[in-house]
Amino acid sequence: MNIFLIAGEASGDRLGAALMAGLRRAAPEVQFYGVGGPAMQAEGLQSLFPMEDLSVMGLAEVLPKYRHLRRRLHETAEAALKVRPDALIGIDSPDFCLRVARLVRAQRPDQRVMHYVAPSVWAWRPARAQKMAQVVDHVLALLPFEPAYMEAAGMTCDFVGHPVVSEPRATAQEAAAFRRDLGADGPLVMVLPGSRRGEVSRLAPRLGGALRLIAGAHPDAQFIVPRVRGTADLVAELSRDWPRPLHLLDPQDAGEKRAAFAAADVAIAASGTVSLELAANAVPMVIAYDFNWLSRAILQRMVRLDTVTLVNLVSETRAVPEFLGKNCRPEPIAAAALRLIAGGPERAAQLKAMAVTMERLGAGGDPPGDRAARSVLGALD
Repeated sequence: MNIFLIAGEASGDRLGAALMAGLRRAAPEVQFYGVGGPAMQAEGLQSLFPMEDLSVMGLAEVLPKYRHLRRRLHETAEAALKVRPDALIGIDSPDFCLRVARLVRAQRPDQRVMHYVAPSVWAWRPARAQKMAQVVDHVLALLPFEPAYMEAAGMTCDFVGHPVVSEPRATAQEAAAFRRDLGADGPLVMVLPGSRRGEVSRLAPRLGGALRLIAGAHPDAQFIVPRVRGTADLVAELSRDWPRPLHLLDPQDAGEKRAAFAAADVAIAASGTVSLELAANAVPMVIAYDFNWLSRAILQRMVRLDTVTLVNLVSETRAVPEFLGKNCRPEPIAAAALRLIAGGPERAAQLKAMAVTMERLGAGGDPPGDRAARSVLGALD
């Protein structure tokens, strides 16, 4: 059995790796092809090109790289046609993955196509589900309320759980050792400026401003910054004027990252799946995000919900404060973080919402990678 996978960013790479491991346990003869990052490569994938080539988000960010992305698009479709896989599986990154599927289906109409991570049609672009159904047969959903939207558009869909519920976490002893090594007696603030170069560039000055305000209120605070491979150099450059002590984590050291998540008192994070990673580690958070001005103007007319944070959506609360677009400013971000550091009802409400979120995403059940693998194999029967 041959499976062609496409992942375009770090979160998709982790999903893909877990799916590959699950498929190999269920069907040891499986062979993998496609595009992925280090986690998928560790599972045996030889990526066609660096996954980071696809880590672009927002209309204004895509336009300057349009020709390069178009070349990668056709290169990926041609490789898939050559492999003739039993399933072509896009993992998140729907703008790229669905275009590849369309090109492949144009030449091979019977190609079985699946998509892992349902596009957020419940939040914006509701017509996307119907358009997606033209080229996708089956969807693997991370959120429990998504199958109804996909099935209404004509696709089959399984809720497979979110992999964050089964990812390894540091022990209390490892967290304590991490704090001890830093000499952290005061608040330990985690800063997560994003995994894409465009968002890091936009957010870094605002996050730095918020950190200076936090340092003014808590001179004993320390700041830790987990980094991903594609933006590690940029984060180092743009954080030079952030307050100290500032600890930039090695993007290759997964153990250090796990210990940091377990040890942090509060986090300031770009919007995205990282909010679930923080929730899994019970780290109260503040979400800060902004697009390029053009993308922001377009999205403001399309978004249908009053929150973008997955913890809020899954828990059906608004416990996590968000500062988006024009509200993404140092002063309110810092004020919200300081309230969480102080404790009290806001921190307690977040911790409760996080526990509900983890339960609803499948904590305590079969690993989502295995559930996803069973869903893929079931859809191929």
